[in-house]
Amino acid sequence: MTLVIDSISPVEPVRRSSATASVACAHCGLPVPPGLILADAEAQFCCAGCQAVYQTLRACGLEAYYRLRDNADVVATPVQLAGQSFEAFDSPTYAESFVLRHPDGSCSTDLTLEGLTCAACVWLVEKLPQIAPGVVEARLSFSEATVRVTWDPSRLSLSQVAAALARIGYRPHPVRGGASAEMHRRETRRRLVLLAVSGAIMANTMMLGLALYAGDAGHMEGPFRTFFRVLSAGLGLVSLAWPGATFFRSAWMAIRLRVVNLDVPIAAALLVGGLAGLVNVILDRGEIYFDSLTVLLFLLLVGRFVQYRQQRRADDAVGLLFNLTPSTCHLLKDGRTTDVPVDAIQSGDSVEVRPGETFPADGVILAGRSMVNQALLTGESTPTAVNPGAQVYAGSQNVSSPLVVQTMRTGRDTRIGKLMRLIEDGVRDKPPIVQFADRVGAWFVVVVSVIAVIVFAVWGMKAGLEPAIDHTVALLIVTCPCVLGLATPLTIAIAIGRLSRRDILVKSGAALERLARGGRLLLDKTGTLTEGQLQLVRWTGVSGIDHADLRRKTAELERRSNHPIGRALATALLTADGDSTNPFGHGFEITDIVERNDGGISGWLSGQELRVGSPRYTAAAGIVIPPMLESAARELEQSGATAVYVSVAGQALAVAGMGDRVRVDAAKAIADLSRLGWTPQILSGDAQDVVAATAREVGIHTKVAFGQMSPEEKLARVHRRPGETGAVVMVGDGVNDAAALAAAEVGIAVQGGAEASLSAADVYIARRGLLPLVELVQTSRRTMRLIRRNLLVSLGYNLLAGSLAAAGLMSPLVAAIIMPVSSATVLTLVVLSINRAMPAPSSKEPKPWK
Repeated sequence: MTLVIDSISPVEPVRRSSATASVACAHCGLPVPPGLILADAEAQFCCAGCQAVYQTLRACGLEAYYRLRDNADVVATPVQLAGQSFEAFDSPTYAESFVLRHPDGSCSTDLTLEGLTCAACVWLVEKLPQIAPGVVEARLSFSEATVRVTWDPSRLSLSQVAAALARIGYRPHPVRGGASAEMHRRETRRRLVLLAVSGAIMANTMMLGLALYAGDAGHMEGPFRTFFRVLSAGLGLVSLAWPGATFFRSAWMAIRLRVVNLDVPIAAALLVGGLAGLVNVILDRGEIYFDSLTVLLFLLLVGRFVQYRQQRRADDAVGLLFNLTPSTCHLLKDGRTTDVPVDAIQSGDSVEVRPGETFPADGVILAGRSMVNQALLTGESTPTAVNPGAQVYAGSQNVSSPLVVQTMRTGRDTRIGKLMRLIEDGVRDKPPIVQFADRVGAWFVVVVSVIAVIVFAVWGMKAGLEPAIDHTVALLIVTCPCVLGLATPLTIAIAIGRLSRRDILVKSGAALERLARGGRLLLDKTGTLTEGQLQLVRWTGVSGIDHADLRRKTAELERRSNHPIGRALATALLTADGDSTNPFGHGFEITDIVERNDGGISGWLSGQELRVGSPRYTAAAGIVIPPMLESAARELEQSGATAVYVSVAGQALAVAGMGDRVRVDAAKAIADLSRLGWTPQILSGDAQDVVAATAREVGIHTKVAFGQMSPEEKLARVHRRPGETGAVVMVGDGVNDAAALAAAEVGIAVQGGAEASLSAADVYIARRGLLPLVELVQTSRRTMRLIRRNLLVSLGYNLLAGSLAAAGLMSPLVAAIIMPVSSATVLTLVVLSINRAMPAPSSKEPKPWK
């Protein structure tokens, strides 16, 4: 949709106000609104929150924060301090669940912080003992946005610690799912220890190997040669027995289950090479191979660690529930309101939900009338009116007025909790990553094992036991499928890295493989095909009046509204008339403003009543609506926009159309994806006529544009149909899309999406528009072509080298040298090939994130 401002006859030309000089906030650096500029003040602030933080830092002698932050070159945001209460941190329930008590009497807990931007934040947060005496230590994990605080409870409470963090601009929240996070930290630490041990042993065995090779050329004395060989064998056996146990355990489990995976031939090569080297050390003959084996082991562990990090990201969806509901709520009990952790409320409790807050549980409204934004669950972009007796759901947002709610279902029993379980099931049930290499490995180990037996038998009969052992060992070492196991994940890792530089974040290689196949492409509407924000798309008015003045008066009234449509209309009208630099500065005095959540708002201006509202609200107020405006309103609704009448003194003078504009590149992207083998469809929670209008605009047939769909219905559409061969891909941005994103073979979240959708998705596109989706599909196809070529090269190398070893033309020493050299060669070809296939990002492209 494009903005059109018209009238039945020409209207007065738009007048633009002059821009005021920009003054930067002393704390966050953003422009200070003209009404907040103080002529004689040393420092100017955009809000009270920034002023409070600035004064706190100066009082504590921490002005160095600004120098550190400016050097980091980050985008600042104003501080939000409104309505903060931290009483819940002192409740016994919270202490039992989250606080650890130490023998010396101190306590510690982990808190999640809002507002972290750069290393300067780390410096500032860890200065907390200087800001709040009684805090013993504060250690911040920037990557996880959590701080571990240790404090003396005899000197201050945890709520005071939380308030101190809020005073310096970082609002704290309880860390949920701490046990799972601690388990992940332990596993990551264990894998890093194995990598460190393997790398240290590799470096030392390589140096010992160089000494032995140089000693062979320089006639090293026997005792020194024996010492170096024994030392190398000792280090190599430690590497095989400790870090290498990962592959031996996996291979043993595969054999016990009577299956063969890629770890079986790798473990066989490591075992045979290690035993042959040990025998040669004991018998003081031949090569010992431990330098090559430790290099191979280190490279394989690096690949496994990268794969583990990718898989862990998918597991993060398990804790999504705690990100969608508030950590505390206002419990009403015995005539008092107490802030308690959400975990403490039970079915039947009464809680107060204030404007702007989310509901902590499913329940029924006992008192109050308001508007509720349920886009989290339904995807419907327009809030709905609720009255006493209406049901509300956890995760939905209360928009306009306080409500008292009796809870019915809490925690994982809520509707959002059940939705999160669907997400967990979708993540768990996803098809495994590309299995081609494992299938090849299964055949490979069988073929190599049979050939090794034949080689040993033939050479044993022909030349004796020692040559038979040497040629068999050379065959097993040189045909170790390390290249087969490394080439595919490295190609995928490089492709993912290149895409991330273009602001397309891919969590797993499986997504790239599936996106290369084509299939069914399911698209959410709001925020995916459209901008996701209500905007003014048309203004139609009667002739003979000053419409620019009417729009400014309408904006002044609507800015007092609590309704999202009203606030969006106010912003859109001022932007359209060029007054965004000095909003609401026209001197209008509107009195007796009334908004009863009945679809409109009214007020008195210069002795005349000004009303702005929906067609139903306008008709109920007895407003006279000219036929031309009625016709314009019907056209707006047919096109998927929301009609809003503006009336003065009982006469409708204009109708504004509020709609969600289709992204400018949507139609081209849909056409390109169709040519690439995808069949686009729309799944949306919006009304069917709105969805159909969007489908026509972007070039999707209305028969496959489905509206008024719940999250459960979207999930049902994602499941594969009988006989369907292509992939099923879901593209969305909301929590109502999260279950479908998780269950789809590939889930793609777009910029601006909810945290749940980002966690459930396989891909996150951090650039605006849909053309990056086309780029992702094209890159996936190129990457899969490179993987197939690299697999052919790897198999060709193994065939050639194995043939030479079986024929007795390659000694174990040459095999031990060729194995890591060949791996490095193939991996270098992988890097060069994918860099040629994927051009670097243009320096002209804007970067929407840092």
